[in-house]
Amino acid sequence: MISVDGIAVEFSGETLFSNVSFVINENDKIALMGKNGAGKSTMMKIIAGVQKASRGNVRCPKEAVIAYLPQHLLTDDDCTVFEEASKAFGQIHEMQQEMDRLNKELETRTDYDSDEYMGIIQKVTDLGEKFYAIEEVNYDAEVEKALQGLGFRREDFTRPTSEFSGGWRMRIELAKILLQKPDLILLDEPTNHVDIESVIWLEDFLLNKAKAVIVISHDKAFIDNITNRTIEVTMGRIYDYKANYTHYLQLREERRSHQLKAYQEQQKFIADTKQFIERFKGTYSKTNQVNSRERMLEKLDIIEIDEVDTSSLKLRFPPSARSGDYPVIAKDLSKKYDEHVVFKEANMSIGRGEKVSFVGRNGEGKSTMIKAIMGEIDFEGQCDLGHNAKVGYFAQNQAALLDPNLTVFQTVDEVAKGDVRTQIKNILGQFMFSGDHIDKKVGVLSGGERTRLAMVKLLLEPVNVLILDEPTNHLDIRSKDVLKEALLNFDGTLILVSHDRDFLRGLSNKVFEFKNKRVIEHFETIDAFLERNRMESLKEMDLKA
Repeated sequence: MISVDGIAVEFSGETLFSNVSFVINENDKIALMGKNGAGKSTMMKIIAGVQKASRGNVRCPKEAVIAYLPQHLLTDDDCTVFEEASKAFGQIHEMQQEMDRLNKELETRTDYDSDEYMGIIQKVTDLGEKFYAIEEVNYDAEVEKALQGLGFRREDFTRPTSEFSGGWRMRIELAKILLQKPDLILLDEPTNHVDIESVIWLEDFLLNKAKAVIVISHDKAFIDNITNRTIEVTMGRIYDYKANYTHYLQLREERRSHQLKAYQEQQKFIADTKQFIERFKGTYSKTNQVNSRERMLEKLDIIEIDEVDTSSLKLRFPPSARSGDYPVIAKDLSKKYDEHVVFKEANMSIGRGEKVSFVGRNGEGKSTMIKAIMGEIDFEGQCDLGHNAKVGYFAQNQAALLDPNLTVFQTVDEVAKGDVRTQIKNILGQFMFSGDHIDKKVGVLSGGERTRLAMVKLLLEPVNVLILDEPTNHLDIRSKDVLKEALLNFDGTLILVSHDRDFLRGLSNKVFEFKNKRVIEHFETIDAFLERNRMESLKEMDLKA
């Protein structure tokens, strides 16, 4: 059991939260929720021991292992993927090496009766007790299983970590954490850089093999599936619910309704009391009553209503000219890099107004297909944009392509044309950039802020074909909901690559699956696709058992 006791965080004269206490039990699966800036990541860092609280402390058993995966982290570049993941067992290997070293020293020494000799024997005994108490494990097999579960292929194991993107390095670090089998796993946005299959694997691991888990995530389906408890950080305090995210939302709404009712009743009481005081102040016969009520008001604890995050994106895609019947057509399309075939003889016809999803493991060719559609790479076969197709393209690294030296306003002003330039401040306000925020340099913006700013740039010109490659990374739940609503109302053609199942649900009516160098068309929703594939995976597991 790990306990958070009276934690407070204050900086620059402001209180982030104060006197926060709760207990983390052995098998708790906790979602840490709250609006952006409420202090969720700070709370997680304090529990992980990487940041100190202004007051209070975290108590845990001496032997407890706490593993922490932050939002942004890079592994070293001096080893292969397999070697980096194997560092999870570094402490065990060091223990074995130390035992071997001490045993060799005992073999060469002859001072059998000396204190030093007896001291070495005691060290070997203590280390041996710890080492042999550890369950015997095939460490290489465990590393292989974890890496494959998180989307790595066997041929990736010997590649240097320097060849992988930040997202893939994050997976290596996640593999190391899972392999340590810690008493508490702390995960800050773990699904931002993993595909749907890897998220499903991670869910299974956290539910069936992990002990206690605390997770911050904007993936509603993920946190609903793995958590049984929700801790909300709001207005400097916490509310603790024994419920998953969806149930927590209902309970929170009930709580706010009770708060509002109590607040209104208290405000009426205060108004009535003040009216009485004003009416009878100076009346000798009412002096004691007036004084009593004045003291009562002074001692009264004013009921506060918890804040609600009402800031949100208000996306409105501008109307555009009508495209031809088939804005995107691919025939016998193949792509390979040297001897590596990404996909071959792919055929695809996407009709005007269709909303389709590209799904599949990372590396199977989803982003490569988008680059072929955009004409950014060479390929074999045919890939054409249809008549009058005007494409808006949001790449995975779109936010990273922004100039860090420009301000928010300058970034938009650069691409704005005509009358829209007079509306820049209003447009930015719709994307939660207002007041001094528009004068911030891009370089100091968070990942979510950069993503929103990149989306503003995309929306400045009317398009009838939208291609979005992981648009929801770094967007909070409310922002994703509003973006999804806008996409549902978009009357053009949508091609969407996303690992976020909740975001995809109800948004596409056709799925293109990228698998085993093929592109397979499924006339079904993402729900039907996932349900069918889960069943197939279970059958395959039964066959292997």
